[in-house]
Amino acid sequence: MSQYRVLIVEDDEAIQEMLSIAFTSADFILDQVLEVQAATTRMADRRPDIILLDWMLPGTSGIEFARRLKKDDSTRDIPILMLTAKGEEEDRLRGFDVGIDDYITKPFSPKEVIARIHAVLRRVKGYTQSQVLEFKGLKILLAEHRVFAHDQALTIGPTEYKLLHFFMTHIERVFSRAQLLDRVWGGNVYLEERTVDVHIRRLRNALAIGGFACYVQTVRGVGYRFSGASSA
Repeated sequence: MSQYRVLIVEDDEAIQEMLSIAFTSADFILDQVLEVQAATTRMADRRPDIILLDWMLPGTSGIEFARRLKKDDSTRDIPILMLTAKGEEEDRLRGFDVGIDDYITKPFSPKEVIARIHAVLRRVKGYTQSQVLEFKGLKILLAEHRVFAHDQALTIGPTEYKLLHFFMTHIERVFSRAQLLDRVWGGNVYLEERTVDVHIRRLRNALAIGGFACYVQTVRGVGYRFSGASSA
């Protein structure tokens, strides 16, 4: 499955956290920085497929950074979605004159941001959202919310589905129980950490068909990870 990397340049940490939670369930790789210098450094290591850029930033402004990127042959083709409190027509036109691809005004819905990113990528990269998430014979049909093990349909509960989806978009990464509660259940839901253990057990039972239960691995003293490698 093709994954696209989004670089978020935003100095408001609350907005960063909100977007991070929203992007968790989307099929994107996420990089986040607070200012332009950090963005420049990050881009030297990992080139993004699209940039979500705040207009008002400490030091160099977002609009100046966008102008710089669009003048550089090596970065001019990276699409930019400007995220800003500026909503006047003159400001929007200034942004489009620089070369940004879309413009979204605060306050905003995270779902709208993701939808705008999908639209921009479709327009500039011929991007299409994958309808299938697959790993070593285990498959999620996203549009249908169905799970298959070597083409055999599995019976899986809604929470276990969300947990599996999260794991399959974060393969080999280790997450604590608290992180899983935050990422899968949501930051506004208050549950005991042992709730995670209950649903992990149910997920393993559901994945037992086809021998996939072993992919949900316990990392002693830390939490859980999803991996096709041996847990030894």
